[in-house]
Amino acid sequence: MLDTSIGKLHRHATSNKLFAFFQPIYHWKLALLSAMWYRFPSRFIKVIAVTGTKGKSSTVELLSAMLEQAGYKTALSNTIRFKVGDTSWDNMYKMSMPGRFFIQKLIRRAVKSGCHYIIIEMTSQGALLYRHRFIELDALVFTNISPEHIEAHGSYTNYLASKLSIAENMCHSEKENRAIIVNADDKESDKFMACPAERKISYSIHDAEPYQIKNQGIDFTLGGRTVRSHLSGLFNLYNILAATATARSQGVSDRVISQAIERFTGIRGRVQKIDAGQDFDVVVDYAHTPDSLEKLYQVFPTSRNICVLGGTGGGRDTWKRGEMGRLAEKYCDLIILTDEDPYDEDPKKIVDDVAKGIIVKTPSIIMDRREAIREALRRAKTGDAVIITGKGTDPYIMGPNGTKIPWSDARVAEEELRKIATSH
Repeated sequence: MLDTSIGKLHRHATSNKLFAFFQPIYHWKLALLSAMWYRFPSRFIKVIAVTGTKGKSSTVELLSAMLEQAGYKTALSNTIRFKVGDTSWDNMYKMSMPGRFFIQKLIRRAVKSGCHYIIIEMTSQGALLYRHRFIELDALVFTNISPEHIEAHGSYTNYLASKLSIAENMCHSEKENRAIIVNADDKESDKFMACPAERKISYSIHDAEPYQIKNQGIDFTLGGRTVRSHLSGLFNLYNILAATATARSQGVSDRVISQAIERFTGIRGRVQKIDAGQDFDVVVDYAHTPDSLEKLYQVFPTSRNICVLGGTGGGRDTWKRGEMGRLAEKYCDLIILTDEDPYDEDPKKIVDDVAKGIIVKTPSIIMDRREAIREALRRAKTGDAVIITGKGTDPYIMGPNGTKIPWSDARVAEEELRKIATSH
């Protein structure tokens, strides 16, 4: 019996090794097949990719707005939505970069619709599956990098290598006058600048000086004049600068870029203000890494902050849970810990891991996410900020065995605000 069990284990291990060996070949062939099926559509449209740890979706949206302001017809793919010209639909896949056939089909649809540009959010996990292969790029934007998806990649070094593979893929593009646009303030910028593109463009926070970050917007300098953005936070200024540098690389004037920035009112799920007539701020944001969470909290330095947060998705990035709790203790006056995306892990254990980072303050633990949001809104007073993080525009709460509960932080916050208003 023991020999039989050992034999089964040995065959299972051998099978896993064979799968790991052939997996890259499989993904490469699937990427090639999808490109062939849709007749290599990226050859017939200008393609701009955006990669980095944070700011990808926002940069995609800002760049699309700038190009549209310049008169171009755009398509896009990001965590939030897909768009071809005037047609837009939500990304319901729980994937920032969907499968190879989907992406190639979207590019073909953009070509058929007469779009001049398609802007694609490209992720490290998508690159692991070769979803970026056989997409010929005209430009690549690198926003920033910090540790994320470490379990999936095995190490930060592997995570960085996966991002760099997107830049390396541009080497195979047959497009002319390719450009790489890099955040010069990031510690890994030189690695991306080494990409052999014809044009190497950098941007820095110094390009925006003098600038002023406010709760309700950003004033900064562009081309010698002051521009006002409706977006909040230093991180959004970086996103604006990334989009600006890229738009300039495509020949868009500073005047047109400024007009697009001033008309751009916001991005769903990214410092999204929920206004139901209440006398306090309610904000929904996707922040799900320590760095992004801290930058969001820093947008509200003077208000009494009531923070609703989970930790991370079940089974991943467990290292950052305590750090998320530590940041909540540092920046939040009241902390409510709740369920987020447990997958197959015990949701209470995830929340308890976050709570370990909270030493002095006593967080409330309300596992039902709607009840947690309701309690935060109920406790809010005039001038407070209720900050709900972790989900953004995510359409589901992911449970065990692949179960999905339809969800929207913004919708739930609006519903609960109306209930509170009615009860008064």
